[in-house]
Amino acid sequence: MILCGHRGVASLAPENTLAGLREAHRLGLEWVEIDVQLTRDEQVVVIHDEKVNRCTNGKGWLRQYDRDELGRLDAGSWFDPAFSQERIPLLTDYLTLAATLGIRVNIELKLYPQDDAARLCRRVSEVIEQHGFDKDTLLFSSFEPDCLRQLQMLQPDIARALLVERIPYDWQTQLQQLNCTGLNCHHRHLTRVLAEAVKAAGYRLNCYTVNHTGKAATLAAWGVDMIFTDTPQDYLNAGWRPS
Repeated sequence: MILCGHRGVASLAPENTLAGLREAHRLGLEWVEIDVQLTRDEQVVVIHDEKVNRCTNGKGWLRQYDRDELGRLDAGSWFDPAFSQERIPLLTDYLTLAATLGIRVNIELKLYPQDDAARLCRRVSEVIEQHGFDKDTLLFSSFEPDCLRQLQMLQPDIARALLVERIPYDWQTQLQQLNCTGLNCHHRHLTRVLAEAVKAAGYRLNCYTVNHTGKAATLAAWGVDMIFTDTPQDYLNAGWRPS
């Protein structure tokens, strides 16, 4: 089972930063997961929250900042003063470093009320095309089916996974309609029966956010392909392999 660093390596470096990506590389991880949104001037940036308050020294809605304004915020000191030089990265910069380090990236397209799915998907697609990133090293995921429909048209060669809290009763119909290759779900709501059904239907099954090795062992026995974790170092210290 593959270990995927959640938001980089969220327990060792500020989440969704280049420092977290470097930590993932130091640990030998093959995959990381990140979140992307749009700034006011439609730049694709790597950040989870709707507001910048929690993970920077700024305040307010992300969508009210342009890229230059965001670039002046400290996105690391909240985690540790040693990371005071960290900034909210552009998706371009994140994927460039990931390619250099040989790390694959699950890009979660994050939508909040008032966000435009078509605009976000278009801009993400443009970033990938303009910079020629290897599409085989990327995976798109989203809680919003509309995002996955847009990406199916814009980037049909990049794998897509439907992101859910609980697996819905019509999961197979949704995956077929969206032409997804996988399903990302919360581990707490997964059962062996559901896991085996998803795998028997030919889909990849990934679980978030699994920070206990005992639970991960159970998920591995159920056939789960990849887990997202804040603490991959705990698994490695316990003898797990990154992939």
